[in-house]
Amino acid sequence: MKFEFEIKEHKNYVDIKLSGELIDKLQAQPLLEKIDEYIQSNISNFIFDMHDLKYLNSSGLNILIQIFTKARNNNGEAVLYKLNKKINELILITKLHTIFKIAENQKEAISFLNIK
Repeated sequence: MKFEFEIKEHKNYVDIKLSGELIDKLQAQPLLEKIDEYIQSNISNFIFDMHDLKYLNSSGLNILIQIFTKARNNNGEAVLYKLNKKINELILITKLHTIFKIAENQKEAISFLNIK
């Protein structure tokens, strides 16, 4: 299963739906490039719909950490929402829930953003 993402742009944030398996930095390179483009255009708030992301390994976690770091270094935020049970357990086991903001749904994810 390949990794795919779908972007919905809003005025102050970007909603990104992830699907498939995030297991390799090369497959996520287009996503990282889009994140960089948004940050360069002064949009640094991102929410990630994780509902259709079926698998995530340590490389995938590293990619998410990179995105969170970029967002926060630019006075923004990145929030994960709709995590499936397997990915939620991985986030808990790795203690990344202490770093990532995690929401149940899109509305809650938006409320976590640093939108003025």
